[in-house]
Order: sequence, then C-alpha cells, then structure tokens
Amino acid sequence: MIPAVRKLYNEQFTPEQYQAFLAGIADDTGEAPAFRVAETPVFVPAALGNKLVQACEEIVDVLLRPDFKTITRDAIPASLKVPHENDHPHFIVIDFAVCKDAEDHLVPQLIELQGFPTMLAFQEVMARRFKTHFNIPAGLSNFFNGLDEAAYYQLLRDMIVGPFAPEEVILLEVKPEEQKTRIDFHSTEKNLGIKTVCLTELIQEGKQLYYIKDGVKTRIRRIYNRIIFDDLQHQAESLGAHVNLFQELDVEWITHPNWFYRISKYIMPFIHSDYVPKSWFLHELPVVPADLENYVLKPLFSFAGKGVLIDVTAADIDAIKDPENWILQHKVKYAPAIETPTGPAICEIRMIYIWQDGSARPILVHNLARISKGKMIGVGFNSQDTWVGGSCCFFETGDTK
Repeated sequence: MIPAVRKLYNEQFTPEQYQAFLAGIADDTGEAPAFRVAETPVFVPAALGNKLVQACEEIVDVLLRPDFKTITRDAIPASLKVPHENDHPHFIVIDFAVCKDAEDHLVPQLIELQGFPTMLAFQEVMARRFKTHFNIPAGLSNFFNGLDEAAYYQLLRDMIVGPFAPEEVILLEVKPEEQKTRIDFHSTEKNLGIKTVCLTELIQEGKQLYYIKDGVKTRIRRIYNRIIFDDLQHQAESLGAHVNLFQELDVEWITHPNWFYRISKYIMPFIHSDYVPKSWFLHELPVVPADLENYVLKPLFSFAGKGVLIDVTAADIDAIKDPENWILQHKVKYAPAIETPTGPAICEIRMIYIWQDGSARPILVHNLARISKGKMIGVGFNSQDTWVGGSCCFFETGDTK
C-alpha cells in the first residue's frame, strides 16, 4: 500500500526467497506453519497507520467507560461464566478491513475484536524472517510504542510469566497439537520457557491444579489461556475425563476467559467512530433497512466467521428466533489495496494490545495481517491462491527509500 515499496518488493521477489523464508520460520519454531503464510507482508502508509491507531484508541475509550461491565453484563452466556473475573483483559485484538472512502483514501473499518491473545510469539518470528529474507526498508516497523524484539519478549514475559517460575505457568489449550495455531505455542515455549498443556492433562487436588513436568507433579499458579470456552463446551463430551474450568480454582488467568465475550462483536453497537460500521442488536433494530444488501447478520456467540450471513434477506431476519443474540451490521467493502504479481488482494489488519496490571490503558505492541483474493478473509479460505494467507504489517515510521 506504499506504492514505491510495493513495486520494489514485487520486482525483487523470487520463489527461492519465499522458500528460504518458510524454511527460516520452521528453523525458528521447530515446524512449518499449519496454515498458508503469504508471500508478502503488508506495507502500511503513515496516513492509514494513523487512522488505525486513532480507531483503536477510540475503541479503548469505550472499554474504559466506568459502566463497561454493566453494559456488557449479557455478553457472557450464563453457561460460560468463569469465577473470579479481574478488572480488565490482559490482551485485546482489534481486526480492521482495509477499505476506501468516498475520496478514494484508504481507511480502516472494524470487523471484530476480542479480549483474547493471538499469535503473539509467532508474529514476531514471521516479521523477523521477512526482514531477514526480503528487502524491508529501514523506515518501516512491525512494532509500536518504541518496542523492539528484546523489549517485546520481555513485555510478554512480564505479562504471561510475571512473578512466577516458568514451570508454574502453562499455556492451556484443548488438543494443542491438533490446532492450526500450534506453531505459536511452540514459539511461546521457546521464548518464554513455559510448557503447553492439554486440558485433559490437568490434575486437580482441591482447588489447586497440577501437571506433570519431566516426571514431576508441578503446581500451576498461572494459566496463559488459549481455550475458547464455547468450543470447549461443544467438545466436552468427546474429551473424556478432564478438569471442570467453570468452578472456583486457585489459579490466575492470563487473560480471564470472560473477557473473550465481553470484548467481542457484542460491543460494536456501543462504539461510535468513523471507523466502526453502524451496528444494532437485532432485537433493538428500529426498522429493517430497505437496502439489506448493504448489511451482514452476525451471531453474537459464534466466532471465526461461523454463522455469518453475508447476503441478508428480510426472510433471514424473520427466521431468527433469538434476535437478542444477533447484530445487524453495515456491510464493509474491502478495497483491493495490495498489488501482487498474480492480481490485487484484499486484507485485514489485526492490532494487538497488551494491558498490564496497574496500567491505566492498554498499549499497542504488534500486529497481524490476513491477505485474501476471495470473498472470505480467513487463512483457511485461501489454500488454492498465491500471495495470500497469514502475514504481518510493516508500518511507515520514517524514510522508506
């Protein structure tokens, strides 16, 4: 999206560089990604970068409302509430589509947000490997707020491991070796020294949790949580015996599971910004718009694009039996903003925040990108294309020549 940088990158790109890039990722993490990694990063010009930051900070202002927990009291399904919720999430990710306004300027439009971690360790690996194998100008950065690789990982250690010994902290997931994001688990283990543990491996004694590390039963003081609890609920019967995470347990959560639901598409109707599409809870919709072709219908308690109706009809709305669990959102039109050798592509940009205990506001630290040439953005929809998939952004911070 920075024309001169894009042109030079495309001209200098070779398939051999790309294969060396992928091999470098595998060397760093111990395995190849289980999803497609794009041939290119996203080069974000300063004007768009400033709008992305502005949009994020306007959303953070909503999260800081003194009545935030009140307005989101119905965001957590009763069956998914976990005890001992803390005051704020430790991680926030905010996803934007890259679009164009009426003046043909690139602008962000909010797609989704979550109080949940993302590929925090792997994104640094990917960005570093892009810089190693391709010509990324010095005036571009994948970090924010003055961070570099060393400071970023120290921040992650402070946030995730904190005052505990690394063996007292685990990354918790359901069947982690079956997850497409497992490359991030491996990167986290390597850089933070904590172990990835499957839910079925937990041992409960009273309110305390343990796991077996190197043959020794080890107390768990803190959980870096990567489980999405509605997914867990759907899988529970097939998992066999496992600890019930919905009970009171003597353990710290980073971040607490309830924040996945409080900070989600549920809060979109409360956010008023030029960069947030107008949204309504379906049961509060004053009138069904005549131009439904310009709207999408989203279930509140389904994630990763599941259940979204892109081509909405009045009959679809009439058929909804639980309108309080849906939002109608103005449709976002992605701009084919990335020129590639095999045709233009669209993208989403995820802005990654960390919120340390004791801090007044979360801080922006890193990013993630998804590039697509189809109707859907997720990396799972792009297996047949090239120059698409998971990626990262380099933001213009200085001279890019």
